[in-house]
Amino acid sequence: MDIYSRKIVGWQIYTKQSSELASEIIKDIAINENIEVDTVTLHSDNGSPMKGATFLTTLQKLGIMPTFSRPSVSNDNPYSESLFKTLKYTPSYPSKPFDSVVDARIWCETFVNWYNNHHCHSSIGFVTPVQRHLLQDEEILEKRHLVYEKAKSS
Repeated sequence: MDIYSRKIVGWQIYTKQSSELASEIIKDIAINENIEVDTVTLHSDNGSPMKGATFLTTLQKLGIMPTFSRPSVSNDNPYSESLFKTLKYTPSYPSKPFDSVVDARIWCETFVNWYNNHHCHSSIGFVTPVQRHLLQDEEILEKRHLVYEKAKSS
């Protein structure tokens, strides 16, 4: 997640965790988001995939600075925690386990599309994460402000 825009920039579901799989995800994100060297910091938990040599080498090659949560501090990344809460409390959240990894991926793809493109996020002025990510929020918020001012003067 990009904390400026709250956009989910990448995700994947696997049946296991590994530094190699995490490396593949971060490489895809760097390409898809056109991340320039030495412009991004990636904050993560202390899980072994995030601290594995393969993943850290990938971050170094991409010029991405890693930071980590403090040990035994579950709320060290409030942005991720907020996203997880939104995911868990969305009305379409399944009441039983997925039948397959493919089913889980399909559900998450739908969620990410909704979250990024349709969910008006309270922390960024009730615009969508994609609108903020594409820097369209200033124009949207200015137009909204003008509508409010016109309504007040009527």
